[in-house]
Formats: sequence, structure tokens, C-alpha cells
Amino acid sequence: MKLTRRDVLKISGLTAVIVAVLPRMAFAARNALRNVRTGIQPGNKTRLVIETSARPSYSVSYPTNQIVVTLNNTSANANLAPQMASGTLINSITQVQSGDTLKIIADLARPINEIPRDNIMLLSPNGDNEYRLVLDFTAASGTVATTTTQKQTSAQPSRKYVVVIDAGHGGKDPGCIGKGGTQEKTVVLSVAKKLKNKLDSAGFQTYLTRSNDTYLKLAQRASIGEKKHADLFLSLHANANPSRSMKGFSVYTLSEKASDEEAAKLADAENAADKIDVSGFEQFDKDIRIALSSLQQHAVAELSVEYANGCASAFKRANITQQPGPDVRHAPFAVLRSTVPGALIELGHLSNASEEKLLKTSSHQDKLVAAIVKSVKAYNFDV
Repeated sequence: MKLTRRDVLKISGLTAVIVAVLPRMAFAARNALRNVRTGIQPGNKTRLVIETSARPSYSVSYPTNQIVVTLNNTSANANLAPQMASGTLINSITQVQSGDTLKIIADLARPINEIPRDNIMLLSPNGDNEYRLVLDFTAASGTVATTTTQKQTSAQPSRKYVVVIDAGHGGKDPGCIGKGGTQEKTVVLSVAKKLKNKLDSAGFQTYLTRSNDTYLKLAQRASIGEKKHADLFLSLHANANPSRSMKGFSVYTLSEKASDEEAAKLADAENAADKIDVSGFEQFDKDIRIALSSLQQHAVAELSVEYANGCASAFKRANITQQPGPDVRHAPFAVLRSTVPGALIELGHLSNASEEKLLKTSSHQDKLVAAIVKSVKAYNFDV
């Protein structure tokens, strides 16, 4: 059964909730590598297939003469021998485990260009096959013009995906304030407006939770995402830390349990409301509502983590300083409690004097926006 993100938004009864959400609960368990194989497709394309036990959260990078597929929360398979077809561009495939992250490294016989989005597919289980990440590509020589055309075409979404951009704080709530007097609410609103313009130009339909210095409760912000039937919800913030030397971006997703003490403190500072809203939700008994809320959050969590990992990677590729620690942190943020996948992005630390100055500059804000735009374009809205 193939489900889209909008399946989560169309819940109207108990049966619909269970049918739409249960297939995504595999995320609660650790993913595992099942198979890796190569093949040849029409047009002399090399095909790389990575099969996993659960739907993977992944990113793809292109070191010289290599393709590296990074699978989050996935364990290696030491007993697995890749099935290698003859005549492909892949010489060898290795697995590298680092904590909960697994890298599949394909060494190539010839250089390739970045694989167009249209040539990367994520297939749901079918018959004897489990989840399959499929990448089709050709050698760079003689195909540069074709690949460039494909990338330009795929950069535009097949439909106007809806992105809601939430500039944190506002009005009577300034957020954190830097030593130089810079207010968080001002910085994030400026970045949010720039981001809206860039995403609109890229073919997305975007909405701001606030377009001026207005105070909104967290439940109101999450509600806007629901009412706009958003495909993605991005909440923008700037951080503060007792250590003035601490700096760098960080990306968070919703979790009932914080990933670390700092994530817990940040969530406590940001939270003011707690709401999960489903159409027809009140018709069910309290125990059923609690169970369905849990199932719903498992579904949304999988999609949110997928985006968050891609966002962190985009920031690092743009050489934006990262706060020490994991790429993605998890905490119970009220603003992320909804049926919409999303992430909270801390753009930097206003408590750090040098980063406070940087966050105020238009050039750095543009750099932050460019990285977020790339992460949204790379996000797989269609699976």
C-alpha cells in the first residue's frame, strides 16, 4: 500500500487512522540493511538498489568517483554480499557503520554528475521485496547537457507543495536577546520573509505564520500548518547558551523524550501549549485518543526526521557552523505537535557575540536561506 503525507491529514475515523498510520510504525524500530544489488537499465543506465527492513531516512553525496548513500538509524549487514551485475559503472560496494548511521559506498569506474531527483525512487514493500531505495545514473561524459536539463526540470515540484514558515516569538515575546541588543524575533522574521520569497520562486506554495511583529501562541502556529494543509512546517529560531563561546546551527524534531539535556531545556523554554488535533478526534474514548495520538506521532516523526537530516546536511555543505553534537536532536516542542511533518531550526546563537553580528547581516541570512531552500528541494514529498 502506498501512502502519501496527505493520508495523515485525511483522518476522519478510527479505521482510517489505523490504516493510514500503522504502515509507518516501522520507524519505531531500528532499520536494517537487507540487500544491495546493481543492474543495467535501458539507456545504459546503472541501477543501484538498497533494500531495508523499514522505510529509510537517507541522503546522497558524491565524493570523487563515488556515490555515498547515508542511511540514518540503520544497522549494517555483515553477512551481506552485494549482488553485482556486469557492465555497470559500479566497481565495488562497501558498508561503513558509524554509530546509528550506515554509509553505503559505491566506488565508480567513471565519474558521474549528481543524480537528478527523478532518477531516485523510494519503493514500498511489494511481494518478496521490502523497502527499496533505487538510484539510476549514467557516466558524466556525453551526458552533461541531458543531466543538467533533468536537474532543472526536477527542481520544480510536480505540484505546488505547501510549506508553512514559522518565525518564532514576536510581539510581547522577543525571544532571546544578544549582548548587542539583537532580538531573536527580528532576526527570524527577516530570514522567514527571505525564505518565503525564495521558495515561492522555486515553485512552492508558502505561508508565514506571522508577517509582522505579532505575538502568536504555539498552538496557533501549529494550527496554521494544519489549516493550510501543509506538506512541511519549518519553525525558525535563534539560540542562547550560558556559555558565550557556544555557537552554530542545530535542527530539532518532535519527540516525547528529549535526546539530551540541552534539547530538554530548549523545549521547556519554547513551549507554552500542547495540542494534537485530528478531525473527528473527540468522538473517541480518552484511551483510544491517547493511542491514536501516539500512532499519529510515529507517522509524522518518520517524515520529520527525514527532512531534518537533509536540512542538517545542507547546512554543513554550505559551510555553516554546526553546534557541537548530533546532526538532529529531538525534544517535545509544542509548535511541532500536529499532523504536519516539520522541524525546528536554530539558525545560530545570539548569545555568542560574533554569531550575533553574523545573524544580523543580510549576506549570512541569505546563506542560511539558500541552505534551507536546498533542503526543501531535496526532500522527498511524494512517498
